[in-house]
Amino acid sequence: MTNEGTKALDKVVADNPEIGRSVAAGGISTNVHVAGRGAPVLLIHGSGPGVSAWANWRGLIPVLSRDCMVVAPDMVGFGYTERPAGARYELATWVGQMSGLLDTLGLNQVDLVGNSFGGAVSLAFAVKHPERVRRLVLMGAAGVAFDLTPGLDAVWGYQPSVENMRRMMQYFVYDRSVLSDDLAVLRYRASIQPGFQESFSSMFPAPRQRSVEALATPEDAIAALPHRTLLIHGRDDEVVPLQTSLRLNQLLQRSDLHVFGRCGHWVQIEKAADFARLVSGFLAENDG
Repeated sequence: MTNEGTKALDKVVADNPEIGRSVAAGGISTNVHVAGRGAPVLLIHGSGPGVSAWANWRGLIPVLSRDCMVVAPDMVGFGYTERPAGARYELATWVGQMSGLLDTLGLNQVDLVGNSFGGAVSLAFAVKHPERVRRLVLMGAAGVAFDLTPGLDAVWGYQPSVENMRRMMQYFVYDRSVLSDDLAVLRYRASIQPGFQESFSSMFPAPRQRSVEALATPEDAIAALPHRTLLIHGRDDEVVPLQTSLRLNQLLQRSDLHVFGRCGHWVQIEKAADFARLVSGFLAENDG
């Protein structure tokens, strides 16, 4: 690459807030945002097309980083993390990436916040590495069996176009007035970055009920988890139904459930201030 080309690429990286720093995580070059100091909190994003850690958690990172060390990676297959040839997009891969990231950063134990798909991955990680998790926050989480919803089918079956992005985004929120054509265009452009759609379309092929089941952790293993857990869900979620958090609340003996009325799947957007307050307050409580 010429010097001019290198400078142009550097400018693109510098101008893109979704790009953090590159860290080796289980053999995968992982794009990760690290902010703040204090007790470490690992944020695991959802699985929408074009998603990245920054896009998912940009409202929460500034709040949590006042008192905590926030670590927000792009999981392999998403965002600006490397997509190795032959990568298997499955729970074992994502759990291994998380473990490798903590090893690289020298973090023995973290609080873990997972959104939707990220909730399923967080549950699987907690089962495999219970000693590495202090507390769990699961928002609109998958990870238990449920019937595939039309909303989730639309999300995982997304084919790039502005119109498809606009239609898909309507499943995410209760109040559709928060959506705009500009946002649809922005997320569409994110979804067509090089390599993004190729990995995404291979991740959740039809029939997609199989992918719901592949993300599920056995219920007896969930019930054995000892961690204090905060469950958060939008009552009107059309992507991952409220029943998943109700079931997790039954299984996790040390869990509390907060349900937001008039709220869809994007709790961190529709109820941003309340969500940040709940999470930060829960993580700040004394152990007991």
